[in-house]
Amino acid sequence: MVDVGPVGTEYAQNVVKKIAVVEDNPDNRLLVRVILDSLYEVTEYETGSSALEGLQSNLPDLVLLDVSLPEMDGTEVLQRIRADARLRNLPIIALTAHAMSTDREKFLAAGFDDYVSKPIVDENLLLDAIKAKLSAPS
Repeated sequence: MVDVGPVGTEYAQNVVKKIAVVEDNPDNRLLVRVILDSLYEVTEYETGSSALEGLQSNLPDLVLLDVSLPEMDGTEVLQRIRADARLRNLPIIALTAHAMSTDREKFLAAGFDDYVSKPIVDENLLLDAIKAKLSAPS
């Protein structure tokens, strides 16, 4: 139940944030779900096209987007989200096994808001990135 203030406003700290996880690998989806499930409402998508469709009816507060997806890669999904007036301001964190020193800059230049490399060895890196983007002014 959401607490309502004296003039009908919701107290932000009591509203569970929603995170969409776009990841084709079931093991990676499971790991992310285990890390996030007790803190956020998590919706999972296996493909970019299913994510684009689902985001229209289930708008999250943040997207974790795998870069290497089948059919439509994460960069193309990102471009389509940024082209959609309703979705363009969503914070999107790249989740990727690309971990070369120049990859972070490449993904940020492409329009991602942050970058977390896989495998996720330190869950605090993921949690800190999410927290920073969710608390940033929109």
